[in-house]
Amino acid sequence: MFAVYPQRLSGALGVITAPLIHGSLQHLFSNSLPLLILLTALIYGYPKTRYKVLASVWILSGIGVWLFARESYHLGASGMTHGIFFYLLVVGILRRDKSSIGIMMIAFFMYGGMTMSIFPREPGISFEYHLFGGISGALAALMWFRLDPKPQVKRYTWERDGSDMDDPIIQDQWRDDVEQSRQFESELTRHTFSIDVDGTTEVEKDKHANK
Repeated sequence: MFAVYPQRLSGALGVITAPLIHGSLQHLFSNSLPLLILLTALIYGYPKTRYKVLASVWILSGIGVWLFARESYHLGASGMTHGIFFYLLVVGILRRDKSSIGIMMIAFFMYGGMTMSIFPREPGISFEYHLFGGISGALAALMWFRLDPKPQVKRYTWERDGSDMDDPIIQDQWRDDVEQSRQFESELTRHTFSIDVDGTTEVEKDKHANK
C-alpha cells in the first residue's frame, strides 16, 4: 500500500511514502550510510538548492517509477541516493569550481558504482528507482547549477589588478639597476661595433694607429 505500484491509483501514494519504507533491515542499512554521506555533501555544498533537489528527486523519481516501471512493488530510499549522487556529479561538471569538483570527486570515489546500478542487474532490485532517481538528479543539476554562489577565489596582493607595487625592501632599486644595465649595454655596443664612414670598425682603426 505504501510502496509504488506502477499504473495503479492505489500505488500512486507510494510516490510520497515509498522512500520511507524498506523491505528488511539489510535493505535499510544498505541505503542509510550512502544517504547520510551524500545528503551531508548536498547540504554543505549547495545551500540554496538542497531542498529543491531533495523535493524534485523525491517526487520525480516516484512518478517515473509509477509510470514506466515493471509491475511490482517498488520501495526504499535508493532512488534518493542515486538522485543526489547524480546531482553532485552533473553539477560538479557544469560548475567546475574547486568546491563542486571536490564534492563530486568524493562522491564518485565512494559511490561511483551507482553509475552502473541504474541498469538491470538482479530481479529483486528496483533498477527503475535508481534510473529515475539519477535522471531526476541530473535534471535538477541542469536547471539549478547556477543558483548557488561559487566560492570566492583568494587573491594575493601580487595577483591583484594594478598591483605594480614596489618591494617593501628593495623598493624601486631594481628599476635603476635595469636602466643602468641597458645604458651599459648600449654604450658597449656603440663603442665596440660602431662603423666608420669607410667601413672600418673602431677596433680596426686602433690596429692601424698602432702600426
